[in-house]
Amino acid sequence: MITLSLLFFPLLAAVLVLLAGNKYASRVALGLALVEAALTCYVFSLYKSAGSDAFYFYREWISDPKISFHLAIDGLSLLMIALTNVLLPLIILSAFNRDIKNKKGYFSLMLFMQFALVGVFMAMDGLLYYIFWELALIPIYFIALRWGGQNRVSVTLKFFIYTLAGSLLMLFGFIALYWYSPAHSFDIRDLYNNTICSCKQGWLFWLFFLAFAIKIPIVPFHTWQADTYRESPTQGTMLLAGIMLKMGTYSLIRWLLPVLPHGVAEWGPWAIAFSVIGIVYASVIAIMQRDLKRLFAFSSLAHVGLISAGIFAMNIQGLQGSVVQMLAHGVNVVGLFLCADIILNRTKTLQIEQLGGIRNQAPQFNTLFMIIVLGSVALPLTNGFIGEFLLLYGVYEYNTWLSVFAGLTIILGAVYMLRMFQKTMLGKNSDQTGIFEDLYWNEKIVLGVIAVIIVVMGIYPQPVFDLAQPALENILNKALIH
Repeated sequence: MITLSLLFFPLLAAVLVLLAGNKYASRVALGLALVEAALTCYVFSLYKSAGSDAFYFYREWISDPKISFHLAIDGLSLLMIALTNVLLPLIILSAFNRDIKNKKGYFSLMLFMQFALVGVFMAMDGLLYYIFWELALIPIYFIALRWGGQNRVSVTLKFFIYTLAGSLLMLFGFIALYWYSPAHSFDIRDLYNNTICSCKQGWLFWLFFLAFAIKIPIVPFHTWQADTYRESPTQGTMLLAGIMLKMGTYSLIRWLLPVLPHGVAEWGPWAIAFSVIGIVYASVIAIMQRDLKRLFAFSSLAHVGLISAGIFAMNIQGLQGSVVQMLAHGVNVVGLFLCADIILNRTKTLQIEQLGGIRNQAPQFNTLFMIIVLGSVALPLTNGFIGEFLLLYGVYEYNTWLSVFAGLTIILGAVYMLRMFQKTMLGKNSDQTGIFEDLYWNEKIVLGVIAVIIVVMGIYPQPVFDLAQPALENILNKALIH
């Protein structure tokens, strides 16, 4: 029952927000999102004592083809659900004091997306997982299209075509797995134990990899990302970068590695090469950016490239690092895009060259922004350091030279992030920053919580390791060909 409650409560919340009307929509949405966060904390407490067996739900849905409503939560799923349900109240709160038309529709779509995201991380049947994957696309499409920037129509259409194409590839892949599997089932247990020959696994690998690579995104399947992040409303960008792209990296671990081990063994070197190339490419492009949102978009692209490289390194250090960095990146990137929104709200510009001296007027904002930037550049004792260290260690175990190029994400990241901070926050005031109001109460809470998470997770990440380790070891044992 607790598993179903955790899944369906955001769907009920989305309906209640619609009924609340525009006047009360933001407060009702925040309250209901906090209830879901509290429910997640309760699940954490039960998980420590009862383990994953307490969070299992199975009902036969359709007998032919064999499709089940199969939900389960292990350590990996629980961490991704926690990321979703902790960040969503912060994302909703960040929209307070903003002029948003049709607030009930805006916040209702966010909660509906939360429902779909939790479903993705719980689903243990391939077709059920695909349904939740597609449901997550619907609200973010309308959020970007309805509340986005001037070029939102063309940009959102490009995003939709990209992601829909990837989804269709994945659907074909699941259908092929169903027919090739002796059990003729979409259940993850049957897919993990399939006997598909290596030649078929080779082309099936590309169907799934392309679908996940578009969502993450991995270079060269990334061209929708920067424009979509730039044109989407800030909360939509937070959902995309902070949570939604984790669907892709999570799926690499959950569905690709253990289901198609022979395909991964054959084509994994190409995947890790794409990932490392993406790290260098995105870092270089980020250095050239003069727009804050686009800089943060390419910074995100570099970080997720390192995450995917660590996953395809196929060792426990790489997988542990990928999980830690998924959490760290989700928290940090939400903070960065909120900082960009605060600057845009005060100055009406995102051009770095037009800013400067903000520290003089907004010392609280300056301090919290600095902590988030330091987490993003992987300063020791911040959350970014733990994940990137393990990822580079995992890639080094796989190939020394690849780790050298992958390590450029730290060096180049420090270059463009610290330079950006210097030009926006330090120095003399520009015409746009002569009057810059410090943080509003809601912004102070959101950035303060993010800063605390960055420091606490950087100092003591062991609970994350303990929670993820059993699930990752089980997946790695199935993914490695003995």
